Amino acid sequence: MLRLNSALSDLFAGLKTDGRGLLDDDARKRLSRVGPNSLEQKRDVSDIEAFLRQFLNPLVMVLLFSGGLSFFLGEISGGLIISILVLFSVCLQFYHERRSMKAAANLSRQVAVHATAMRDGIKREIEMVNIVPGDIVFLSAGDIIPGDCRLIATKDLYVNQAALTGEAFPVEKKAVAAAQSAELLTDMDFAVFMGSSVTSGMGQAVVVSTGPATEIGHIAHVLSATPPPTAFEHGIKEFSLMLVKIVFLLVFVIFFLNAVLGKGFFDSFLFAVAVSVGLTPELLPMIMTINLANGAIAMAKKGVIVKWLASIQNFGSMDILCSDKTGTLTEGTFKLVSYQNSAGEPEDLVRLYAYLNSTLQSDIKNPLDLAITEAVHPDEASAYSKVDEIPFDFVRRMLSVVVASGDERLLIVKGAPESVMSNCNYYYKSGETPVFDETIKFAVQKQFEAESLQGHKVIAVAYKTVNPIQQSFGIEDEHDLIFLGTLSFFDPPKGSVAETLEALRGMGVAVKVLTGDNELITSRVCQDVGIPAERILMGSEMDRMSDEALGRVIDDVAIYARLTPVQKNRVISLLKRKGHVVGYIGDGINDAPSLRTADVGISVNNAVDVAKEAASIILLEKSLGALKDGVFEGRRTFANTMKYIMMGTSSNFGNMFSMAVAAVMVPYLPMLPVQILLNNLLYDMSQITIPTDAVDPSSIAKPRRWDMVFIRRFMLVFGPVSSVFDILTFGVLIVVFHASESVFQTAWFIESLATQILVIYVIRSRYSILSSRPSKWLMFTTLTCVVAGVIVPYTALGTFFGFTPLAMPYLFAIAALVMVYLVMVENIKRWFYHRYGW
Repeated sequence: MLRLNSALSDLFAGLKTDGRGLLDDDARKRLSRVGPNSLEQKRDVSDIEAFLRQFLNPLVMVLLFSGGLSFFLGEISGGLIISILVLFSVCLQFYHERRSMKAAANLSRQVAVHATAMRDGIKREIEMVNIVPGDIVFLSAGDIIPGDCRLIATKDLYVNQAALTGEAFPVEKKAVAAAQSAELLTDMDFAVFMGSSVTSGMGQAVVVSTGPATEIGHIAHVLSATPPPTAFEHGIKEFSLMLVKIVFLLVFVIFFLNAVLGKGFFDSFLFAVAVSVGLTPELLPMIMTINLANGAIAMAKKGVIVKWLASIQNFGSMDILCSDKTGTLTEGTFKLVSYQNSAGEPEDLVRLYAYLNSTLQSDIKNPLDLAITEAVHPDEASAYSKVDEIPFDFVRRMLSVVVASGDERLLIVKGAPESVMSNCNYYYKSGETPVFDETIKFAVQKQFEAESLQGHKVIAVAYKTVNPIQQSFGIEDEHDLIFLGTLSFFDPPKGSVAETLEALRGMGVAVKVLTGDNELITSRVCQDVGIPAERILMGSEMDRMSDEALGRVIDDVAIYARLTPVQKNRVISLLKRKGHVVGYIGDGINDAPSLRTADVGISVNNAVDVAKEAASIILLEKSLGALKDGVFEGRRTFANTMKYIMMGTSSNFGNMFSMAVAAVMVPYLPMLPVQILLNNLLYDMSQITIPTDAVDPSSIAKPRRWDMVFIRRFMLVFGPVSSVFDILTFGVLIVVFHASESVFQTAWFIESLATQILVIYVIRSRYSILSSRPSKWLMFTTLTCVVAGVIVPYTALGTFFGFTPLAMPYLFAIAALVMVYLVMVENIKRWFYHRYGW
């Protein structure tokens, strides 16, 4: 039972809770009142609200305004047609976006971060977004603090709160029981805050505030900091700005020409609006969402869960993958192979003291601890009890435990050999403790190096007797130690990793190893898996280099050893600054900063919470093979998105010029506004299945990013080609057939629709259609929409849209023009890719 002093009693009373936690019903009511425990308050949006939001699209609003104006001016049929087309388009977009987002949300829930809380008197795992004020939560190493809390019980609890205070090292926290009044509860010693994480120890806390009401929530609200745009987001912005400029210029020219040439101000306005809709790829958000959702679903089947859909694009663009060593290149399952004293002889005391340190420490049990515990029978350690602990950190690279056995107290230290040895003045030898002189240190160093060269992980153990009266211990006590010996472990390389690394290199992804391990064992493992180890850059070397100096060699170095978390973060930041798209895979507390800094943070489902929260991609199994599949899906998604952009902008850009020329050549509107809208709707429907299309091997062979120069060239080359054939169509209809206004509009509607849709088969790949076949669904939607466009004029619906049935000679002429157009585009495409590539 908790000892309730006045401070703790007042705290529980204010939160209407107690040490048994909340009831589920009470927690649900509180959640509905305070909202989800998230800095971004995303409430559930109903289907009706989501549907109505589709009408807030600027293009939809312009069309609705045009429809309303048509009704007001008595153009009932025009207003009705616009309204029907808008409603159909909105329904189509709503259905696909809602379906895709629900699929993505279901995947994200599979890897949601949880907190351990007391509900209905039972300790349970609760999704962090459902934690509410008054919850009693349990904290251990690796946990994210689920809200602003007051500690009610602690045991050697150390917390990293750098996000709030900027402190470089973890700080120790105490329980409220140490406070004597409620006024002291705001003291940082008794509080832990959302955005912090537990580095070692354990605790029990009561949640005081969640979400935006937390300290970090206040900071986020004040700063409103927006993360820097990704390469894909930057490309979207550039693309949108380019379209806005082109649309504004050409629409103004088309409106001005038609109005000046006496084709009616209102009709010219509707025509210009319809043309602007025709140029804008308004389905781009939907195509992207469907693409990303399909990619996420495909990746989930291969054991890769995408937390944020947008990260798929960065996954495909990634050209450098930074990885730790243990568990990624190796199996991550250590076996204790030897334990020896300073003379290299087996020593049971080394094994026993290592066991006491591993089992009695309250930090996360890593694979080395598990290997040690398997090698010692618990009865051997039954005479010892824990007194205190000095948690591990990544600067000292040691962990100490103070144990008692009878009247004797020992401080036992376990950690990196160089760190432990630097704090030792004596060494253990047959019950004696002579001075740890340079000769013995050199012998131990040689022994350590020999083990490392065999690929063995080595840790050292030291100890000293401490004052039995002393109750609390700190880093300052880790001196004058007696060196006891070392333990060697073997973690074999994964069998398939060499093949996977070769495949990633073939896909244009360079792998760099960032590890805190020593250079000898790292070199051996990297050689075994095929990573060149000609040069290894040490963390100590990096500290002596400026960013400019490190930047000059960073591309050429594949292995970085003995790195601290700060040094790992520095490498990733510099790689990004040099223009690389960087991925980082890690699963530990020390990996969280690098996971946030990388363009693509990758973790595993059994990682500590702070790593899972920082990552954007979660692997159900820590395997580079799964990453390879993820890269493929990311590139496939990007390739299909670019198909829509290049096809749409080139065809529609050509139509814009055609409209401008038609304003001069033809004494009436070349196509009615409602006909343009129908044309655009059929064209968009034909492209909905682009996400199902196959991609060429060359499209996924290397990382690709937005290239605005290439897109602009593509549009400026293929757009005018489309215009040339539109102008030829005008000439044939006017000069050869002497077509009437309605016949002209109908014929150009069919020709424009057919060329715009069927050119998909040419533009979707840099290869010929015989070498690169479209998917069956893409063929179905494209051919169906073309057939629909040809049939409409012969139906009652055609009269509604102002069409006239065409005689067969017209259809034969249009078919001939379309075929010649496709052949010409195919030939120009070969020249274009030969000249500009991509």
